[in-house]
Amino acid sequence: MDKISKDVGDIQSRLLHHRPIISAEIRYFVREFEEKRGHRESRLLENLSKMVVEANEQILPKNLEAMNQGLMSNLTQRLEAANHMANRVQQRELEAQQSTQLQMNMERLKEEWADFLKEQQRLKEEVDEEHARAVGQLSTHYSEKKMDLTKFSPP
Repeated sequence: MDKISKDVGDIQSRLLHHRPIISAEIRYFVREFEEKRGHRESRLLENLSKMVVEANEQILPKNLEAMNQGLMSNLTQRLEAANHMANRVQQRELEAQQSTQLQMNMERLKEEWADFLKEQQRLKEEVDEEHARAVGQLSTHYSEKKMDLTKFSPP
């Protein structure tokens, strides 16, 4: 019975206590990567780290500078184009406004010209009436004088 309890204890220990198995697996894993592969992964990681540092220190600043110059020239060109378009729109608006003002001035001048022509027509009619009256008066005056002359002249 003592032997059975010892065997059951060993079985229980092996089934429930995994520490020795995990330790053996860890040792196998470390030996596989460090001893058999000859630190190949650590060298690869070191080379990769060097490449990343080189890229950060040398390649990235050059690329950023080139990219910034390209973006700045592109941005400058686009801003100049936008300014040019805004100036053209502003000039067209000013021309339209001046055109509207010019049309208003032309309409005002047409109205003034029409008023002037009406006034001239009225004045012409007044002068014509005055002339007609004067002609009438002179006609009457000369016809009276003619009659006076015929009265005093011998027959």
